[in-house]
Amino acid sequence: MQFKPAVTALVSAVALATLLSGCKKEEAAPAAPPKPEVGVVTLQPQPYTLTTELPGRTTAYRVAEVRPQVDGIILKRLFTEGADVKAGQQLYQIDPSVYEATLASAQASLQSAKSLTDRYKQLIDEQAVSRQEYDNARSTQLQNEASVKSAQINLRYTKVLAPISGRIGRSLMTEGALVTNGQTSAMATIQQLDPIYVDVTQSSADMLRLRRDLESGKLQKAGNNAAAVKLTLEDGSEYPQAGKLEFSEVSVDEATGSVTLRAVFANPNHTLMPGMFVHAQLQAGVNSSAILAPQQGVTRDLKGTPTALVVNKDNKVELRELVANRTSGSYWLIEKGLGAGDRVITEGLQFVKPGAEVQVKEASNAKPAGAEGASPAANGKGE
Repeated sequence: MQFKPAVTALVSAVALATLLSGCKKEEAAPAAPPKPEVGVVTLQPQPYTLTTELPGRTTAYRVAEVRPQVDGIILKRLFTEGADVKAGQQLYQIDPSVYEATLASAQASLQSAKSLTDRYKQLIDEQAVSRQEYDNARSTQLQNEASVKSAQINLRYTKVLAPISGRIGRSLMTEGALVTNGQTSAMATIQQLDPIYVDVTQSSADMLRLRRDLESGKLQKAGNNAAAVKLTLEDGSEYPQAGKLEFSEVSVDEATGSVTLRAVFANPNHTLMPGMFVHAQLQAGVNSSAILAPQQGVTRDLKGTPTALVVNKDNKVELRELVANRTSGSYWLIEKGLGAGDRVITEGLQFVKPGAEVQVKEASNAKPAGAEGASPAANGKGE
């Protein structure tokens, strides 16, 4: 019986140790979850040629409506409709018989007046005729010379000639039709297609912004190609010839708030025809330190503002609001909100939020603009 207190003390000690062990297990902190891993693209400034795509239509370089300059009946049509004609080529023959008779009469009158003038010139020295009679004869001769020239011109106009070189359309007059000098309807129309004009419109606000950026130095002129223009045709194909900007209107269209720009293109194969709808890309200037962000890293909030998640130097996520109004291939041209060295998240966006600490790796779904396999910034097309 003397061992009971010792046994009791031993049991109590064991129970206390077990209780303390259980408390330690309950108080141990749970292991921290791993930091989410995100893929980033590090942005670097680079030269970017700013281009503007504008809709437009083709217009013939020259247009000449063929009209008669004398009255008469058309005897022949001497061209093939839809063919190319040369300047000075005869297109129609108007009945010349009346004008041939008029010319013959004028020549006869001239011959008579010239003979009289010559005779008076011999007699005036002998004072057989007065000076006044000689002067009258000389005046009549000059008038008849003018009549002969007029008759010759009218006879020449019976041959209707092409005023310019180009492609002629359908004939609006047939053999046997009566034409008159000064008529409103054309006999045919000739259009010069090589070169050819392309007229495009640009909003006055865009033009003002472009000029302001060029003047401030934010943009540099695109060298000798500042006025270069490229075309995309209606079927989506690119026109092989580059054009040149000729001029812009000096006034703004009050109805549309836009100005008209005209470019000229070589058209040796007549691929471009008047009235075609095209898209023109105008090279406006060069941004020497442009920031281009992959589209995978740019989203829009509920208000439509473009945003991006960026990893800062502490490997924490930041939300940036952007100003980005133009794309270049699969990249956004960033005007505000991002800069050189910023690490934009393009992978794992759904697993992070602003303020979270993350692990960083190089993105596999996007590359910096200008890198191998990425869209070259300098050749990007603004939209």
